[in-house]
Amino acid sequence: MRKVSILIALMLMAPVVAQARTDGALRPSQATRQGQPSSTTASISLNAETIELTLSDAIYLGLRDNRAIRSAYLDRIAQKFDLRVAEDRFTPKLVLSGGYLSSRNQDDRYRESTVTPTTTLLTPYGTRVSLGWTYRHTQADQAGLSRNDGANISLIQPLLRGAGKDIATAPVRLARLSEQANRLNLKSTVSQTITQVIASYRTLLQAQEQLKISRESLQRARQLLEVNRAMIAAGRMAEFEIVQTEAEVASQELAYEEARNQTDTARLALLQLLALNLNTPIVATEALQARRVDVNAAEALRQAEALQPAWLSQLIYSEQATINLAVARNDRLWDVSLVGGASQIRDRNTLSGSARTWENYVGIQVEIPIGDLSTRQAEVQAQVNVRNQEIQLAEARQQLERDVANAVRDIGTRWRQYEIAQRALDLSRRKLEIEREKLTVGRSSNFQVLSFENDLRNAENARLNALISYLNAQAELDQTLGTTLESWDISLND
Repeated sequence: MRKVSILIALMLMAPVVAQARTDGALRPSQATRQGQPSSTTASISLNAETIELTLSDAIYLGLRDNRAIRSAYLDRIAQKFDLRVAEDRFTPKLVLSGGYLSSRNQDDRYRESTVTPTTTLLTPYGTRVSLGWTYRHTQADQAGLSRNDGANISLIQPLLRGAGKDIATAPVRLARLSEQANRLNLKSTVSQTITQVIASYRTLLQAQEQLKISRESLQRARQLLEVNRAMIAAGRMAEFEIVQTEAEVASQELAYEEARNQTDTARLALLQLLALNLNTPIVATEALQARRVDVNAAEALRQAEALQPAWLSQLIYSEQATINLAVARNDRLWDVSLVGGASQIRDRNTLSGSARTWENYVGIQVEIPIGDLSTRQAEVQAQVNVRNQEIQLAEARQQLERDVANAVRDIGTRWRQYEIAQRALDLSRRKLEIEREKLTVGRSSNFQVLSFENDLRNAENARLNALISYLNAQAELDQTLGTTLESWDISLND
């Protein structure tokens, strides 16, 4: 009971990495969602000490505790600060410096203190402005007290290299594009985790259903064994024919043990994905039902182009490569800049009095690199990167079209397979019922009944596998279109 109490408290905690949206709008790809998501509190059977977990419960627990998602959110802390640093590029920077120095020579002894605040500013057009003020206080044993202070301002305006708003703001634009890519990566991580949780949950559900099928098959085999014994006692069956049924019972017991093992394996896999204690006795309780979903291929492709994280990230990488090429080409230009500045200094001395001087200047400075291949190297690398991004963009476009086409076709195929499997199951049940009736009147054999029992078991498993495959195909479609979060009404807390 202690484990159950711990899990109750754990599940009552509010999710911290995702928030459910309340608009309730049905998206075209909202195939994985069966009804409204339940609350994050799972139902608990106290008698069996098991936790009944729905698919919605598993998803919200995964959003809160999954280690991959938690790690992705930790990475976002550093990524957001990187953007903040880049956007701080055009804000004034202030540096305060000071010092104290004691010295002596053959004539005198000096004690000097200095304070120098300096501020610098870079504008979005590449202009660099610097403003500073210096105060120096000197006390000498023989020369007495002297003080010196002054202010200076300087301005540099690039005309070629580093000039223009496009070049000066390139680092900020690159950082913002990186932030967009990082947000898309977070969305991709969360979507992939949700898809993994869905697949793992349904694997557990499938294992539980297969255990149920194995249990029912074992019960039918034992019932047939009792019928055989009654027929032998009545003299209507040879005693040696019961061996076939006894062998079938042993085979079904073996299959039942294997099904139990597969159920435990699937349960542990889901618990690890949800970052829960591996001893937690969870049971998947989602109803295994499906409805047909018709998806238009052209509409699905348009939706994927607007929402698919991998495709949108590739567009961002191509834009970044173009900006880097423009910066590399600009770096090859001569450094021609207009320069100007002014300064004023005031000296005060106990022996010579005070004096004031000033100076201003304006001009042009030129720096011409000769024989430096590094700038050409950077441009060549940027050009190659742009061409590579064009190739990768074409590849990503074709891959997107292929993935969407496969996902749309797959969901249609899985539905048809499910319908066929359902029809085959109904026929197998009817076939076995008829054969059992024939056995009771002596018009069939144990071998035929056991053969039809095997057919029914295979039909039940085929129907289950087809249903799980169809439901997983819906989740894969959402993943391909980039609509997983929208289908489950999840917004990123970012």
